[in-house]
Amino acid sequence: MKSYLDRTYLKDTLDSYAFDVLVIGGGITGAGIALDAISRGLTVALIEMQDFAGGTSSRSTKLVHGGLRYLKQFEVQMVSEVGKEREIVYNNAKHVTEPEWMLLPFYKKGNFGPLSTSVGLKVYDYLAGVKKEERREMLSKQEVLQLEPLLKEKGLRGGGHYVEYRTDDARLTIEVLKKAIELGAVCLNYMKAEEFIYTHGQIAGVVAEDQLTNDKLTIEAKAVINATGPWVDNVRKKDSIDNGKHLQLTKGVHIVVDQQRFPLQQAIYFDVPDGRMIFAVPRDGKAYVGTTDTFYDQDPTHPLATKEDVSYLLNAVNSLFPNVGLTSTDVESTWAGVRPLISEEGKSASEISRKDEIWKSDSGLITIAGGKLTGYRKMAEDTVDQLQSFFTKQLPPSQTKHLPLSGGDFGLLDYDEYIYERSKQLIYYGLSLSEARHLVKFLGKNCELALGYIPYVEKWDVPSLNLSDKIMLYYTIQNEMVTSLADYFVRRTGLLYFDIQKVKSTYGDVSQLLTDELQLSEEQKQRGEEELERLLAEAEVR
Repeated sequence: MKSYLDRTYLKDTLDSYAFDVLVIGGGITGAGIALDAISRGLTVALIEMQDFAGGTSSRSTKLVHGGLRYLKQFEVQMVSEVGKEREIVYNNAKHVTEPEWMLLPFYKKGNFGPLSTSVGLKVYDYLAGVKKEERREMLSKQEVLQLEPLLKEKGLRGGGHYVEYRTDDARLTIEVLKKAIELGAVCLNYMKAEEFIYTHGQIAGVVAEDQLTNDKLTIEAKAVINATGPWVDNVRKKDSIDNGKHLQLTKGVHIVVDQQRFPLQQAIYFDVPDGRMIFAVPRDGKAYVGTTDTFYDQDPTHPLATKEDVSYLLNAVNSLFPNVGLTSTDVESTWAGVRPLISEEGKSASEISRKDEIWKSDSGLITIAGGKLTGYRKMAEDTVDQLQSFFTKQLPPSQTKHLPLSGGDFGLLDYDEYIYERSKQLIYYGLSLSEARHLVKFLGKNCELALGYIPYVEKWDVPSLNLSDKIMLYYTIQNEMVTSLADYFVRRTGLLYFDIQKVKSTYGDVSQLLTDELQLSEEQKQRGEEELERLLAEAEVR
């Protein structure tokens, strides 16, 4: 990816060339489409009105999971497809995806029992093509409590133990985009599609506006794809909604608690009385819990966690872990995301299918709607397959099934051994082993590029940041189009969610470094700080 300082060049490129494909939307779906298209030999442009991954793609449950609960709704094909995609995502990006053993406890009078859990997980393994060492295990009550002693013992009958994959959704999106850019795609954040341009009644591009400077430019393309998630209908209205279908948005909320207050040892997937399924997942000294599922009819740009949302999750935790006794004061941070589901009359928020559909308008606009994070690659493949009618040449099949993402190309190297060896190397520069491992896992193979930044960032006189922080910050400035504090603390590192105190103690210094490195004005610096302060306030329980 490029730097903020390359914006003028990138805008000139967008304004000067006619592309094969223009993707509107820089979340995981749009990123996947850009990568699929560019890897098939098409020329590709992508624009995003916010930061990359600024919407749903930085606000999910951060799991690449197969949707076990969808078996209850008999959505067998979707479970099979996204289940198989989990391992593909993992193999192509091990540095941002890792196996997570999940425990599904079952209780007397609960929604799951020994037989239904055993059969359900076995079917799940079969549909998802799970490898032998990761297939489900059925556990006794005693074995469940050994894995997670905090669980409620009364009524516990046993549990199922199976594998999902944990990820950082925003970083996964960034690594997909960076790979697309490595292959030649032109991608730019903070660039909004304002209106379509037409030739003989067919869409031939867009007029776009730079949200940072208000500059306008024209981007021409043979095919235009609307991959804007919750904003799909807003973009379609600029053209036409001629198939009678529309989105139904639902909101999901997560809370984060320090593990000193909630010493969760094992990731748990559990049911609550209203039929919802909730995850509780340990991560880097924290435990996060989610998600809620409620209809949402407001602006999807800034969904917030309400007191009611937080109380719902706290009650769920305290019911299953009765000795923890969490209160709202224990919640360090929250996040809320909006799911762009395809409307189904008469169904509750949790019952609406997570399936995806591809629509084509009379004027040629291709729209991808619905879907899940886990299935992004297959959704992208299916969408690009639909572009054949725009081109006389035969499009080759998708290349992405075995295409490592940026930082994920370990070749024949053993991933764990690579992490160990590179971490040892970084210790010689003064990093602790834990700092070194975190940095290497954060960047993957790209840590080799970041090593070259050490002589420069060592000169930064910023006591609040250790060397690992400095390397990470400078790498994202140089390679990941960071333009603001929010870009860095929310979408590039996730620190606002998982280490909010560090954000509070360091953002002043980071703000000054961004100002210096990106040549920002004092007005831009102040706007960035005000935005981050608003996000900090929104992340805390009100």
